[in-house]
Amino acid sequence: MPVTFHPPRTAWGTFPDVVIHATESAVKQHPAYKAAKSGDDDAATDLVVDTFSLEKTHALEELLGVRTPTLVSAHAVERQGINAIPEVFAELLGKVLGWPVDTGIVQVNVVGHTSAKGFWRMARQAEFQGPVKAGCEYVLVDDFVGMGGTLANLKGHIESNGGCVVAAVALTGKPYSAKLTPLPQTLQALREKHGTELENWWIGHFAHTFDALTESEARYLTRTETADTIRDRIAEAEQTGDGTALS
Repeated sequence: MPVTFHPPRTAWGTFPDVVIHATESAVKQHPAYKAAKSGDDDAATDLVVDTFSLEKTHALEELLGVRTPTLVSAHAVERQGINAIPEVFAELLGKVLGWPVDTGIVQVNVVGHTSAKGFWRMARQAEFQGPVKAGCEYVLVDDFVGMGGTLANLKGHIESNGGCVVAAVALTGKPYSAKLTPLPQTLQALREKHGTELENWWIGHFAHTFDALTESEARYLTRTETADTIRDRIAEAEQTGDGTALS
């Protein structure tokens, strides 16, 4: 059945790059990784402790100065279980920094982003629910940043309910994925290649302009040959059952 609801997103403004703690190989080749990804809290603790970076934690602290934001994790439901890594990571960050941790905001749908291709990720977006404290500043926490859509949607949930997201941190991810805010030249190239018709379709379908895309999403769409291809692959991803089969 076609997807008819898409979570809210908000504009990025001057959002800082994601603070990434460890390399992908250090995290994904760790012996506890698979069990942690499947919901084993002990395995997640072993993984996070072994790959946690005090240097990156201090960098996050310096980025925010005297603020005491609330950490909120994108603990997702994966095909194999509830990913335990983000919540354990947030808890350790909270202990080290003395920042509060919110566990009431949760992802409520299964999107299966692990190993999924780009159009699947954009079509099957994470949806979040849970109370947001109006006026409260939040830092997003995830185990991995790829295209950044999950973080974008978590930010959208928080900010559309009165909160303010000031930064994001991930245990791992590709260095280029750290930039969530789309560059002006990337948006310009996307709009020049596919025109206003695609962006108008995107607004009607996803309820946000290209400005709320991540840099990786915008680059992905720019590399796609035609606007018709984008619409077709989004529709296919919304109806298919396997995100690993879509390029």
